[in-house]
Amino acid sequence: MLISRKWLSQYMDISDLSIEEIADRVTSAGFEVENVYKLSQGTNLVIGHVEECYDHPNSDHLHCTKVNIGSEIVPIVCGAPNVAAGQNVIVALPGAKLPGGEIKEGVIRGEASNGMICSLLELGVDPHTLSEEQKAGIEELPADAPVGDHDPLGYLGLDDEVLDISLTPNRSDCMSAFNMAVETGAILDRPVTLPDYAHAADGGKPTQLHVASETKICPHFMGKVIGKITIKESPKWMKELLSASGVHSINNVVDISNIVMLETGHPMHFYDKDAIKDQEITVKDGFDTDYTALDGVTYHLEPQDAVITNQGKPIGIAGIMGGDDSKILDTTSGLIIECANFNHVAIRNTSRRLNLNTDASIRYQKGIEPLSCQKAMDRAVQLLKEYADADEIEETVEYGSDGYRPKTVTCTLADLNGRLGTDFTFEEVCDVFKRLRFEPEANGDQIICHIPSYRTDIEGKADLSEEVIRLLGYDRLPSTLPLMEMTEGKLNPKQRMIRQTREIFTAQGLQDCITYTLVSTEKKDNAILGIKDPIELSIPISEERRWIRTSILPSLLDVVAYNHAHSIKDVNVFELSDVSATCGACTHLAFVLSGSLQSTRWLDYDVPADFYTAKGIVEEWLDRIGINARMVSYVVNKKDTEHFHPYRSAEIHVGKKCVGLLGQIHPKYAKTTDTKDVIMAEIDFDALFDVKKSKIKFKPVSKYQSVSRDISFVIKRTVPAEDIIREIRKNGKLNKENIIRDVEIFDVYEKAPLPPTVKSVALSILFQAENRTLKDQEVNDVFDQIVAALEKKFQIELRK
Repeated sequence: MLISRKWLSQYMDISDLSIEEIADRVTSAGFEVENVYKLSQGTNLVIGHVEECYDHPNSDHLHCTKVNIGSEIVPIVCGAPNVAAGQNVIVALPGAKLPGGEIKEGVIRGEASNGMICSLLELGVDPHTLSEEQKAGIEELPADAPVGDHDPLGYLGLDDEVLDISLTPNRSDCMSAFNMAVETGAILDRPVTLPDYAHAADGGKPTQLHVASETKICPHFMGKVIGKITIKESPKWMKELLSASGVHSINNVVDISNIVMLETGHPMHFYDKDAIKDQEITVKDGFDTDYTALDGVTYHLEPQDAVITNQGKPIGIAGIMGGDDSKILDTTSGLIIECANFNHVAIRNTSRRLNLNTDASIRYQKGIEPLSCQKAMDRAVQLLKEYADADEIEETVEYGSDGYRPKTVTCTLADLNGRLGTDFTFEEVCDVFKRLRFEPEANGDQIICHIPSYRTDIEGKADLSEEVIRLLGYDRLPSTLPLMEMTEGKLNPKQRMIRQTREIFTAQGLQDCITYTLVSTEKKDNAILGIKDPIELSIPISEERRWIRTSILPSLLDVVAYNHAHSIKDVNVFELSDVSATCGACTHLAFVLSGSLQSTRWLDYDVPADFYTAKGIVEEWLDRIGINARMVSYVVNKKDTEHFHPYRSAEIHVGKKCVGLLGQIHPKYAKTTDTKDVIMAEIDFDALFDVKKSKIKFKPVSKYQSVSRDISFVIKRTVPAEDIIREIRKNGKLNKENIIRDVEIFDVYEKAPLPPTVKSVALSILFQAENRTLKDQEVNDVFDQIVAALEKKFQIELRK
């Protein structure tokens, strides 16, 4: 929003305040002033009269002039093509400081030059407000300009300063100069007097004008015929205010339509009366045609665009721009005024699609005050009467209604102070509401505020509290610390487990990865251990980023494929991240191994990234986070044989619950992911977090001798080694004391000459007591007890 010092001065006395002070006060009240600038700049200027002008003898484009500046006649060399004798001009004397630099006396190609004849562009005037002639040459002043006057900028009305105010989305009302003046007056605590224009459009002789709307986009439409007007130059004050707002002056009638929009915040459009046949205007949609607007550009209208029509033909793009075929010309003798309300969403969509942002469309997009339509009509008629000799005025016609309902909001001083933590008095609060024109009424301890129609942002008590504090000053808020419980600066249990997990996996040689949370439909469909009902983005940035992932492994496989494609074979990565679905979010852990996990060629040392390595990593991790090995089991994978190799994978169970999958990738899935022979796993981290962890117990290392015994036997291939170890530990007691310290399988043989249904397993069992050295007979007794148990349960056949 641009508003100038002169404009504000029309409504209140601000002579004792600098523009910087006003900007600071406005910013403190919640409106950010982005810039403060002058309409023009220049010192040591004077109005001069060109007495003589002739071509420079040593140049093909310069001119030598003699300029009367009141007190003397000075020689000036000028390069402007339009300089001529008899003109009144703006002269910058030696020592003048302009936006382009300082003016000095000098000699140009042998001719003395004691100053510069200026164009408005050289004085820093916004080029958007200048005509092409003004940009190309010096500014020619009227014949009655006071020669010798040392304030040419004041004479032209360019001695103004402008505030560029950034409005918050809820304060679209301040796009009206009248409303911004009321707001500024309330902030500065100064009385504001606005022009009295109410009911200026009332009455008029009977009319044949008919207005209507055939679209929901336009619920309210007003029209009025002005039978007779005079096209002429706009008054000086109007041109100055338009210039300060960045609007170029055209003629009095067009300028009035612009000034009313700037004053009231409501766009309106004037049509040449003779161009509107049968005096009929209807708002419609459903068009699919090209249309040339006022800017001379042809736009393609689509069925969803609202269009102003006459006899079924477009005469304007509703809420955005009028048409070239009904614009105001110098020959226009009568007007039809259009003033309407349009749906802000529809206007925004049309404006965006056409890439056509006008002052009108911007105001409609942000929202219009319900009563501004009538206000704009009244103000326009008042100015047309005063500055365009408006006559033969007909009565106003209207379609629909503004739908306005007066609003009151009630609060108490206790509510307000309680919300803000302040001790404002009743009188202070009521004074704020009076300054804002809320017409407060006291009813006991209640304050009843009658909200003006333009303050559509005021909805409840909280809004009233905001108005009070921003006008009385945020520095009135007491400095207090927030009341909250004291907490220890430490990680919570889940954060500790997450950090511990990352430390364990990186210590094993895996790299921590962060991959995209958004995935393609293909990766969504290939979720491993995925949760149901994935979430699809309503407006995805691309097909590759359409879904919120429910599984991490497909993303990690991309990391492996990328590295393999760049000849990096040893890729061992993990990721601990959240996955989400409509039912909520949970945390998953996934890792992928390929090549070697660890290797040292010098020592001929290599840890292959195979199933058993991955299983060992999982077991180490589970043990370190407190999940006892006896709670963990590996079951034949029946859950997912589409992504995992059916004979080289397993389900990870903790207790009776499946918490993850581990194994080699399925060859078919490996082809689709451009990987090969990778080992992968995905685990429900949250499920493990909920498992009751074993407490760590410390015992001294036994100082007594240990005894090792090996056993080798033949057993059915279908018997898992884990069941054998469990049975051995179960039967390793001597007088209720378990003396087995470790059981290790060191050989499995499944080839000929053994039958295909059996395998040979060799184990080493370590015996040790806590308080004494075991005797051979004691070890033999327990060993025999173990063999008997294995023979009974698994029908083993000892090998010798």
